[in-house]
Parts: sequence; structure tokens; C-alpha cells
Amino acid sequence: MNIKWNALAQTAGISFGITVAMVAVFALGILALSRRERALAQTGPGGPGRAGLALAGASVCFAACAAVVVYGLTLIAA
Repeated sequence: MNIKWNALAQTAGISFGITVAMVAVFALGILALSRRERALAQTGPGGPGRAGLALAGASVCFAACAAVVVYGLTLIAA
């Protein structure tokens, strides 16, 4: 049995990088949701506008995470 160590190291490195990136994107989504709650609690000007922007940012982050999960599942299923 011959193990291709270079290919194994590349696969492990890419997997680690994608995992760290997805954790960071998910954390940014959670941060955006918490900022939305803070913006909704503000009674001054700009509160509701910031809340909508924060919700849009969180939606983009969570959509990116969902896309990576679906892509991974298609790689496993195919």
C-alpha cells in the first residue's frame, strides 16, 4: 500500500482552512444578530435602519454556511 502523503496533507490543510472559515462566518452571523437586537432596543435615529442592515448581514452569513453544508453533502452523495 502506497500513501500519497502530499495529497493527504493538502486535503487536511484545506479541510482545516474551510472549517475555520465557516466557524468565523457563523460567528459573524451571530454577532450581526446581536447587533440587530441592540439596534432594535435603541430609540434614537438610525436604530431601525441599522437593524435591517444587521439582519441582511446575518442572512448572508448563514446562507454561506448553508451553501457550504449543501455542497459538502453533494460531494458525499455523488
